[in-house]
Amino acid sequence: MLDELHYHIAASTDEAAERLALQSLVEACVCATFTAKNLNYTDLAHLAALRAEQAAARLNDPICQGKADFVWLLTLPRAGSWDRNLIAAERVANQLEPHVSDPLGLQVLGMIALTASLAAASVQRGDTAQHWLDEATDLAGHVPDQPMANWQSFSTTNVNIWRVAVGVERGEAGTIMLKLADQVSLDGLEKQSSRRADFFADVGRGLARKDLRTSSALAAPGRRGRPAADSQQRPGPGNRGIPTQPCEGKRPEVRNSAVWQRAWGCRISLRTCQATTPASR
Repeated sequence: MLDELHYHIAASTDEAAERLALQSLVEACVCATFTAKNLNYTDLAHLAALRAEQAAARLNDPICQGKADFVWLLTLPRAGSWDRNLIAAERVANQLEPHVSDPLGLQVLGMIALTASLAAASVQRGDTAQHWLDEATDLAGHVPDQPMANWQSFSTTNVNIWRVAVGVERGEAGTIMLKLADQVSLDGLEKQSSRRADFFADVGRGLARKDLRTSSALAAPGRRGRPAADSQQRPGPGNRGIPTQPCEGKRPEVRNSAVWQRAWGCRISLRTCQATTPASR
């Protein structure tokens, strides 16, 4: 598709056809960025984001530029550079804001605001993170809460999902994490999606921080804890902080328990510990 769009840009005979091809190229590069990033090809993801930037620059359209800037922000190095990422995200948001006048613009600006909030949370700048989260919340109030219909799923539902991620980066855990997660409704998301998986991973990270003494501490009213799957959560970019080694809890029920929560219209099952006694093997 990318090759074909480049051909249509080069072979276009009028401005309208060229602009349509450039707009399509921006969207295709956005998709390519996420695909490469999810497959852990960070170099290809960054290259796709740069191609989106180049196409947006030719269009001279602030909204398309905002789309390209959003995926470019997501491909910036993270280790040791969150301060620079925050500065970049705030600059992009401030550049786009004067040009926003329609629902699409609100959605693009909203996703950039969420990115700035997460970057601020990662460097423990709580006030700044809350500021951008509030901005995103306000923007989401002006668009329909329809994640599957909006650009990059920006909506009140998606803001609440990011609120959980920001809370994890700020060190929230236990009941506070449960309260944040309880605000999320996954009914509007596709059944199998990275957002759904990232949400579960973030909730797991928050819950795993707390030294839970019984699994019933997180059980929803009227429900009983149930065993989790035998496979342990593998570490990855989206689930930093989830323990993968046997816990050294003082009480056997802590080591053997699997924390789960009935909420948000589905069941979350999370293995927090693995028993180390011979009887549990």
